Amino acid sequence: MIKALQYYDETVLTFIQGLNHPVLDPVMVFFSKICDLGMIWVLIALILLSFKKHRKTGLFVLIALLISSIIGEGILKNWIQRARPFTAEDLLLIAPPSSFSFPSGHAMSSFAACGVLAHFLIKYKWSFYILGTLIAFSRLYLFVHYPLDVVCGILFGLLVGWGVIQIGTTHFEKRDKV
Repeated sequence: MIKALQYYDETVLTFIQGLNHPVLDPVMVFFSKICDLGMIWVLIALILLSFKKHRKTGLFVLIALLISSIIGEGILKNWIQRARPFTAEDLLLIAPPSSFSFPSGHAMSSFAACGVLAHFLIKYKWSFYILGTLIAFSRLYLFVHYPLDVVCGILFGLLVGWGVIQIGTTHFEKRDKV
């Protein structure tokens, strides 16, 4: 089973590496960089916090980002300790990440934020999911994650976003009744 997953990961990653092109390189670097430390999602959350109507959404995004960081970067990466796919750092278009590969923190934080944003800002949900997908794909294109890292990061992120919505909404409903 593990060998089959590794074969799948390497096959898909090899295909994606065939897509590399001088025009796409800076685009993928851009999408990866805007999510370093979840910054694009933090910025969106801070903007939402500045509007009374959207404060709860902004707060939920920040909570989802914090939880996804603790679970992904703090626990799972250090527990699983999967090596990154790149072997020669001089071939990378970005600085080599120093953390482990599984799960993708960029994918996890993006989809934790996307899940919350899409739930509360339905009109813009596809914009958020497209941005999250581009960020997640950039990590494969830049050869710093395997496909399974990204897919699991997306799934874990959506789960965190859903959990924050469920628990947070219940908390706000109880608070409003008091």
